[in-house]
Formats: sequence, structure tokens, C-alpha cells
Amino acid sequence: MSADAEILPVQEAFSRQSGAFDAIDVANPLIGWVRERVRSECMKFVRPGDRLLELNAGTGIDSVFFAEQGIHVLATDQAPGMLAQLRSKQRAGLSLDVKALSFMDLDQLKGQRFDHIFSNFGGLNCTDRLDVVLREAYELLPPGGHMHLVIMPRLCLWELAWSFKGQFRRAFRRLKKGGTMAHLEGVYFPCHYYDPGAVARMVPDLQVRVIKGLSVFFPPPHMQGKAERWPRLTRLAERLENRLCTRWPFRSWGDHYLIILERTK
Repeated sequence: MSADAEILPVQEAFSRQSGAFDAIDVANPLIGWVRERVRSECMKFVRPGDRLLELNAGTGIDSVFFAEQGIHVLATDQAPGMLAQLRSKQRAGLSLDVKALSFMDLDQLKGQRFDHIFSNFGGLNCTDRLDVVLREAYELLPPGGHMHLVIMPRLCLWELAWSFKGQFRRAFRRLKKGGTMAHLEGVYFPCHYYDPGAVARMVPDLQVRVIKGLSVFFPPPHMQGKAERWPRLTRLAERLENRLCTRWPFRSWGDHYLIILERTK
């Protein structure tokens, strides 16, 4: 499948959802829980005045957050609806630039330098050419620069649980060779899954600084109803996650994980 054939359905799906995206985010505290954990880890490396490139920025929820911390942000996306929402959030005093750009076309930024490259909520899982994306992203970083990437791994404890109901195809779908089909707003598109070790090997001169599982034991966003129904179990799951989310092998078994990579040369 060509890069365009793979990307176009993703662009259509997220463009259709753009109008409701922020409302969905606000209404689901589990999404906020993930965002907060990602941001708090990233802010250990990010400083005011740094330049940050966000890939698949969506409506700019994270881009605005980073810009409000005094960071110079270039927010990129390819979905027209998302870009419209992004541009509506630009305002005086906020260092937020917006560019229509797929992460498959980072060569268009050749010659520019960013201290950080950020991608949240598995947007990079929408390509089977992640190694190409990371190599091009590497060229945009100075020595000491960082990539902050939230990616979906090949194993997820929450999905494996479907095997107890005999739904083995659903339980092991992330292991399917060539990826699996995801759907959003009535549009189907391929999704590919990558473990932290595989990502770390894609660019040898990137050093792993952080690997942190997200929604390993704590319910992932699509389980909001069950989390609200069983608050005591949810609090227990959060305590367990806090203890084990950075430890092998649990850090690779969440709904997503955060990996922070530093350019060493």
C-alpha cells in the first residue's frame, strides 16, 4: 500500500471527528488522566524557550498546553477539520504556529531544528513506515534533542482479556501480521503496532530516556463507563499502575506507552 493510500482514510476519519474532538476529550476524565501523565513526564525535559514540533496535533490540545508553558510550538496535522480547529486556537501572545503536514513528509522541514518532537495518542500507529518517519524526525533534532512519542504496543492486557470470553481474534488483533483495521466515524484504515524495543532500534543514535506504560492496569479511555461503575477498583488499579508502569515487562503491556528518546550525536 502506498503512503498516500494509507494516510488518506486516516485524514478523512479524523477530519470528520474534529468538530466533536474537544468535547469528547473534556467529557472523558480517563483521557485527561493519560494526558497529564504524558505531559508531566515530558516537562522534565522541556524548558521555556525550546522549539517543539508536534506531529498529528489534532485540534491542538497539547500544542496549546506546551505553548502556554513558554515553548515555541509548530503544530502539524493533515486533516482539514483538525487544522481548522487548530488555527482557531491561535491568539496573540501564544507562540503557536500551524502547518498542514503529514508526518510522512517531514523532509519538507529540512533545515529547521526543533529541541523536541512530540506525538500523542498513537497517531504514529497509522503507518507501517515508522522507521522512515523516525529517521526523518531525527534529522530535525540537534544533539541533545528529544522525541516524546506515545505509541500503541503489540500486547495490551485489556485486549488480551477478551480471550476469557472466547473472542480470540479481538484479543490478539494487535499481533496480526501487517497490522489490523481500525475504524473511526465510519471510516476504516490500517493500524500497526510497535513495541518499545522495536522503536528504540529504528534509529541507532537515539538513546532511550523513558519508557512508561499508559493504561496498563488503569482503565483506558474507552472503558470510562466501567471505571465510573467501580471507583474503588479503579483507584486500586491506579496505585498498581504507579508502581509498575515503568518496569519491564509491564511498561510494554498498556493500551499505549510513552517513549522518550534523546539524540546523542
